[in-house]
Amino acid sequence: MVSVSIEYKGGLRCEATHGPSGRTLETDAPVDNHGKGESFSPTDLATTAYGSCMATVMGIIAKQRELDLAGMRVELIKEMSSDAPRRIVRITAEIRIPGEFSEDERTLLEDAALSCPVKLSVHPEIDQPVTFHWGK
Repeated sequence: MVSVSIEYKGGLRCEATHGPSGRTLETDAPVDNHGKGESFSPTDLATTAYGSCMATVMGIIAKQRELDLAGMRVELIKEMSSDAPRRIVRITAEIRIPGEFSEDERTLLEDAALSCPVKLSVHPEIDQPVTFHWGK
């Protein structure tokens, strides 16, 4: 179990503190939703968690198999609904993995990404296309 505490700072900004490490991060409402957009919004963080979770579980598998994923990049696009209630309707992920990998290694790493805990926790109505680009 991990604790996170959040303090509302006013002006649509929050500061979250990670209990185990004490590290903090700020959120701000996006410009299109009454904020200044000067930091990650809560839905930006959900998208960030989505992509970093895929990269992390791929990294765990790569470490176990002594594979090198250095330079891997995950690019994400978050799309919000245009109607009420405001919600994420699509997260598009492009994962670029440099280096040479066998077909079995690719399948193992792709399966890991597609079964990461955050991806499995995302509401099933959210469209979630994921594309892998190998050797790029």
